[in-house]
Amino acid sequence: MWLLLCAGFYWAMTRPPEVFGAIVARTPMQAMVLLPFETMWKRARAGSLKIGDPAPDFQLPTLDHRETVRLSSFRGSRPVALVFGSYT
Repeated sequence: MWLLLCAGFYWAMTRPPEVFGAIVARTPMQAMVLLPFETMWKRARAGSLKIGDPAPDFQLPTLDHRETVRLSSFRGSRPVALVFGSYT
């Protein structure tokens, strides 16, 4: 049963954040305590980029949500620093 729980959560961790969040929201805390959460998370979300690889293209809304900005629009024009994190 524990292996099935681990496999199910590992699969969920590889899904988009909205899907994973919905699954975690419905999971009892007792089940979460049984999982090697950090180890599974690091492997499931590791990705395949190496140092020096170009960042994959993506787009995000501006702060005022009036338009979107695409990373590829900056390629070749000037260096771009990407900073991801929580600022709360």
